[in-house]
Amino acid sequence: MTHIRTENLGGATAWILHRPHPSVQGLIRQLGVIGLEAREAWPELSAEAIAADFIFYDADMGHDEQFPWSPGQSPMPMIALIGSEAPGRLRWAMEMGAHAQLLKPMSDKGVYAALLVARSNFDRAKASEALITDLQNRLSARQTIVRAVMIFVMQGKTEAEAYDLLRQTAMTWRVTIETAAERLVANHTNERGTDDGRRIDLA
Repeated sequence: MTHIRTENLGGATAWILHRPHPSVQGLIRQLGVIGLEAREAWPELSAEAIAADFIFYDADMGHDEQFPWSPGQSPMPMIALIGSEAPGRLRWAMEMGAHAQLLKPMSDKGVYAALLVARSNFDRAKASEALITDLQNRLSARQTIVRAVMIFVMQGKTEAEAYDLLRQTAMTWRVTIETAAERLVANHTNERGTDDGRRIDLA
């Protein structure tokens, strides 16, 4: 179960990427009540916004070029300010990586909830990305080990002998089995039998 952080948001910084509008001032006041420092930007975010804790952005008139990162790759939680329910506008808001939303006209209602939901969804997405990357790395390492074992098998070793030889090679080189497998595969691909000047005895 994902832990939702609900501690005080005081001291956080939120940038509001929205054209000047009276309702924006209401959002700024409410953020101040919650304890956040609010800053405005239009028509694009400044470089210092990269350090923000939250970004509120206009889903009605926004476009990709307003952000200093690729769609869906924000380094902080994003909250879409939605007035139009046109499918194209909603699709763009989601593609930019909305972690929560506030409906226009904005008021002092729902701001705190949107902040918590956005941060929770952002944390969950980052955790999922980290897990996927770890699983991909593990899978790649296993595939490399299989390829290294097959190099020895092609030299006449049984699979058990080949894996034992790979393990011994890793111990000799004082590296992990994964690293030894990477070196062996690279050497085999380049049709070389040495690694850092050391010849591998396949006999």
